[in-house]
Amino acid sequence: MNRNRQHLRRGQVLIVMALAMTVLFGLTGLTYDVGMIYRDRDILNASTSAAALAGAEAMGQAGATSTSTNAVITTYSSASGDQNYSSFISGASMVSGYPKLLCLNTVTSVFGVQCYGPSSSNAVQVAQQATVPLTFLRIFGGSSVTITAKATAAMRGALAGPFNIAIILDATQSMNSSDSASNCSSTRISCALSGIQILLNSLAPCSPSLSTCGTVTSGNVANSVDRVTLLTFPGVTAATAKDDYNCGSTNPTAVAYATPFPNTSTYQLVGFSSDYRTSDTAGSLNTSSNLVAAVKGKTGTPCMNVVGGFGTYYAQVITAAQSYLAAEQALFPLSKNVMILISDGDATASCSSSSHNVCTAGDMPGASTTTGTYSPTTGATSTLQECHQAITAAQAAVTAGTRIYAVAYGAEASGCATDTSPTITPCQTMLQIASSSSSFFSDYKATGSDSSCISASQPVTALNQIFQVISGDLTIARLVPNGTT
Repeated sequence: MNRNRQHLRRGQVLIVMALAMTVLFGLTGLTYDVGMIYRDRDILNASTSAAALAGAEAMGQAGATSTSTNAVITTYSSASGDQNYSSFISGASMVSGYPKLLCLNTVTSVFGVQCYGPSSSNAVQVAQQATVPLTFLRIFGGSSVTITAKATAAMRGALAGPFNIAIILDATQSMNSSDSASNCSSTRISCALSGIQILLNSLAPCSPSLSTCGTVTSGNVANSVDRVTLLTFPGVTAATAKDDYNCGSTNPTAVAYATPFPNTSTYQLVGFSSDYRTSDTAGSLNTSSNLVAAVKGKTGTPCMNVVGGFGTYYAQVITAAQSYLAAEQALFPLSKNVMILISDGDATASCSSSSHNVCTAGDMPGASTTTGTYSPTTGATSTLQECHQAITAAQAAVTAGTRIYAVAYGAEASGCATDTSPTITPCQTMLQIASSSSSFFSDYKATGSDSSCISASQPVTALNQIFQVISGDLTIARLVPNGTT
């Protein structure tokens, strides 16, 4: 009887062992195959994000089309022969209907990126799929599983700084005229200052990881990222430059475009500053900042006013801005230099009398009346070819590595009267001052503007939108949640 019981027990052990081995084998297979699925999914997710970022960056470039954007996305996909192809997921392909070009309102409201990309877009969504073969789990039915990955990227939004930004604002008498167009409907200088406020609200005064930028010393914080200086033309006496940000009852004293430019005069109203907002996430400008006081004021009315008094000559101020940028970059070697010029593009400075072929009176004392050339190195100026001189100054800055945005505001159909060999229009001047066609903007709808002065690369016209696009252009593509609207 005992022998029979022992025999039965041995049979039970065999059954339990068989069941245990089956479960163990199944768990081993499940672990292996699930591990492979997770590995391949991570690979597909990474390549999908890379393709979306590459496409978003490409769609923000000048001349981008839906075809060229899709071509870049494909290049960085996981499909066979593409940059992110992996032998682990050899059957990867784009999901039908993708990639998608999108216009996301959140990207516009949060990052200031207008829908100016191909097909009026500011973001792209990519979805890929792949088949993962099963090994051990085949015994449970099915030889493979399909995995998918989706990623959405905005054209702009990720920090690309730090930047040193020199803003040059025309303060000649023409900026006092009214712009009655629907884009602004105020004086030209008020409209321009409003645009600069948009820019300052989009830049990074300090790292986003900081809850506050900290203590301000001479207009700057210890952990500054984007620093901004404000210049104007004509120049003013150094002693009265503060009148453009202290909101007093007087304006700065304008000075002529003398050669050489005197040390007692300046084109710079406010030095490089990073106190324009108290943190990267602050929703309003810091009115304790001299820079903010100049463009917005302490109570909502900008302190800066038109000084007038002389015509327009901006070769000198471009060179001065480049000098300030170079000095700032020397202090912050990892920073990048940016210059933004807002003007109608028409150089109108004059000389009322001359002696020995040198202008001795009028707007440009000390300037040559015969050469028609400008030297960014020596500062030699001329009363001839004034618009071309500005282009020469800008090209020297671009050669030095500065990105120049030229905003043609109210550029008229005729002008640049001193430029006769060759002739040039104010609009053409601003286009050639810009470091590239995609850096040229035009508010051609402003009162008195040449309606044909249109930027082929940047279709936005209102100054506020123009500055939103510029601020967005100072960032790079970034991933956003797939559900972003």
